[in-house]
Amino acid sequence: MTATATEPARRNASPDPWWLLVDPFLILAALATAAIGSVLVYSATRGVVSDFTEPSTDYLERQVLFIVMGVVVGVCAAFVSPRLMRRLYPLAYAAMLAALWLVLQVGVEVNGTKGWFSLGAFRMQPSEPGKLVVIIGLALLLSPRRSEVGLRRVLAAVGLAAAPTALLLLQPDLGTTLVYLVVAVVMVVVSGIKARWIALLAIVAVAGTVGVYRSDALAEYQEARLRVYLFESDVTDESASYAFNVEQAQIAIGNGGLRGQGLFQGTQTRSDLVPQQQTDFIFTVAGEELGLRGASVLLGLLAVLLFRVWRTAQLAPTPFERLMCTGIFAMLLFQTFQSVGMTMGMMPVTGIPLPLVSYGGSSMLTTMASLGLVAGVYRRRLDIEGMR
Repeated sequence: MTATATEPARRNASPDPWWLLVDPFLILAALATAAIGSVLVYSATRGVVSDFTEPSTDYLERQVLFIVMGVVVGVCAAFVSPRLMRRLYPLAYAAMLAALWLVLQVGVEVNGTKGWFSLGAFRMQPSEPGKLVVIIGLALLLSPRRSEVGLRRVLAAVGLAAAPTALLLLQPDLGTTLVYLVVAVVMVVVSGIKARWIALLAIVAVAGTVGVYRSDALAEYQEARLRVYLFESDVTDESASYAFNVEQAQIAIGNGGLRGQGLFQGTQTRSDLVPQQQTDFIFTVAGEELGLRGASVLLGLLAVLLFRVWRTAQLAPTPFERLMCTGIFAMLLFQTFQSVGMTMGMMPVTGIPLPLVSYGGSSMLTTMASLGLVAGVYRRRLDIEGMR
């Protein structure tokens, strides 16, 4: 049968060339950042090498495996349609809450936080994929088709984010909690609600933050970290170790200067003086061994990545996809700013990984999945069938 005039013109049109369906800048920036990150992880974990010892490659091998798995997950995520997300979301949200509750019962404690499932040599942190679940849920709630976002939808969005946040505080995981809160606030603000509701939510957020700080919700080590950041001149014996950690991180970055001490030649890195250097403090390796120039290249790649996510949000064909990309942008931007800032003493130490750079499978898979969702939005921007 021949096509009729009432059929969409798109059906008879030739397929778009592949270079219009993918964002090469997003893909190349992500892969380059992950590649640099794996080298930095190797440098931080290779150990003290001498004529009688070989460098350890255990962390490097696992990180490369995480990157490969992340690419596969990201490609799969790029082909998940908004309709399927809506259909599966109740199950995904229930699974997230169940995982966050279960990890409190049978999870393992790492650095004072009981937030990981132990799977042999690997660990899985359910709060990481939970970030994407919350972002998608907020985008669904705050992107009505026929009416503006009212107070009822905003309260529903607050409730959606509050449930997993409460479970995170029980671990306690202050860093991930902050990510959830920042994402929720940004998505609510950009959803188009009235200014008076924004002011009310801001008051509630400030009051809640002060209440958490003055309550027993924070662990002693988390309070010590905050005291080091807020009152540097008033360091007690209890918080002295955290002040030492921040000081060593700053020394490492200062050692790099403009050109750096050379890859695998950083004195602080080789001496293992910076704690958790392959995860929370991975940027110190770049600062010390690659110097300002190399660290700037890494930050430049992350900036390109963030710009492409923001640009895709502007091109998104539906309000839901635009809000989802905005939430992913807020997540990646805050994690980058916080992770880099805490190594320089500009932000408190909260244990937030640097996207695509820090060691860790949960973080890598979540970041790759989020970029895959963004790539899917970029692909659908030319598809009339996707504008529904």
